Amino acid sequence: MRLLPGALLMPQSYIKRILDARVYDVARETPVDEAALLSARFGNRIWLKREDLQPVFSFKLRGAYNKMSRLSPEQRERGVIAASAGNHAQGLAMAAQRMGVPATIVMPQTTPAIKVNAVRSRGAQVVLHGDSFDEAAAHATALVEKKGLTYVHPFDDPDVIAGQGTVGMEVVRQHQEPLDAVFVPVGGGGLLAGMAAYIRYVWPQTRIIGVEPEDAACLKAALDRGRRVTLGEVGLFADGCAVAQVGKETFRVIRDTVDEVITASTDEMCAAIKDIFEDTRGIAEPAGALALAGLKKYIERDGVQNQQLLAVLSGANTNFDRLRYISERTEIGEQREAVISVTIPEEPGAFRRFCGAIGKRNITEFNYRYSSASRARVFVGVTVEPGGDDLSQLLAQLEGKGYHCENLTDNETAKLHVRYMVGGRAPDDVGEERVYRVEFPERPGALLKFLAGLGERWNISLFHYRNHGAAFGRILVGMQVGARQRREVRERLEEIGYRYWDETDNAAYRLYLGTPDDDV
Repeated sequence: MRLLPGALLMPQSYIKRILDARVYDVARETPVDEAALLSARFGNRIWLKREDLQPVFSFKLRGAYNKMSRLSPEQRERGVIAASAGNHAQGLAMAAQRMGVPATIVMPQTTPAIKVNAVRSRGAQVVLHGDSFDEAAAHATALVEKKGLTYVHPFDDPDVIAGQGTVGMEVVRQHQEPLDAVFVPVGGGGLLAGMAAYIRYVWPQTRIIGVEPEDAACLKAALDRGRRVTLGEVGLFADGCAVAQVGKETFRVIRDTVDEVITASTDEMCAAIKDIFEDTRGIAEPAGALALAGLKKYIERDGVQNQQLLAVLSGANTNFDRLRYISERTEIGEQREAVISVTIPEEPGAFRRFCGAIGKRNITEFNYRYSSASRARVFVGVTVEPGGDDLSQLLAQLEGKGYHCENLTDNETAKLHVRYMVGGRAPDDVGEERVYRVEFPERPGALLKFLAGLGERWNISLFHYRNHGAAFGRILVGMQVGARQRREVRERLEEIGYRYWDETDNAAYRLYLGTPDDDV
């Protein structure tokens, strides 16, 4: 989708607003850094505009301060209020603190705690209301009428747009020669509108591309229909862009200056967060990595080579505990991990033969629980080469060896829930089961060495393994072992040489994985 038939200049009014914007009392001129690893990987020069390095770790400070600087003394005296998912809130709180103006911020209850605490630390009063930006905005509007506060919109205001536009002004000054394409994250559209207004005027040949989350694509919906629309539901993973309707003024600017809009999935944002970390050692928030996720899709979609491409790294405000989820989804977002379900015979040696069929690929996860005496279903994570052909070849290879496979890589239920729920209590016919916890140095082939060392003497009735990227891998394995064979099992484990513990009497195992008549 290309919205521009050719180069289009913005009215002089926005260019002047951006040039006159008052932002550097509090904001920094952030660098444009080359992402060397990404550039080498994709065959293009890829640049990151580092707005994560602002004092509030987001570009939002620019627009908030510019707007505050243009309020009348009477408006400031009344106090200011805003609705924000977090970044605008921090920017406005800092601006108000610098100017000595009381500030109230209405934030969705889903806002990460790191953003809420940062706003409070700058002296603003925080009101948590609703589950989305739009619900918070409605409550803020009600407080404006009730208390006579001055409302500072997070994006749909010419002074806010102009403040954000200084990001584009810096890019033009810092890069000096026109870029082939610039990628900008989109929520309500303030950053995109401001940057597009300036860059379109100075570099008319540069493609300007907005990037939205797939589950919060309000701009794309508006462009498709030719008018603003309100989304019925908005995804909250990229909370900085979780907006149901693009702004009225931002949409007017965007539709005349932006070439296209690309959407990115949660997995693609997670992969972009990892890319940013590997190139900068900085940790972006999901919305902060959104533009890079779109840039990568653009390269892969169009086969772009030897171009100058820039993505705005717009923010770094995310909860630390969210990194666990991000890390889990990263490899799938990069198309480097596949999740499959495979049916294998329920018999001694079946696990080892299956690992042999996979070959030297790195297994990232293995989940299994005995359910019947005839067949077993194994939930497997396996490393693949990105692009799709490698996974297709693996599935065909396994099917050719008699295994029935189901590709679950794009199955959200499988990735979010089932992978952690494979298990449950064993049926009564599982027999005498012994459970061992095993630890080994994590390296290619270590898992296959363990299974080969066990041999085909005992049937495996429970198996859980997950490669967490740590130095050591950990397995929980259950085997059908008679009382007279326990010594032999211990001897075999000693021969393998991995550290192990007998967990058969472990309370957690007996309560949740043992037979129904287990009692603790």
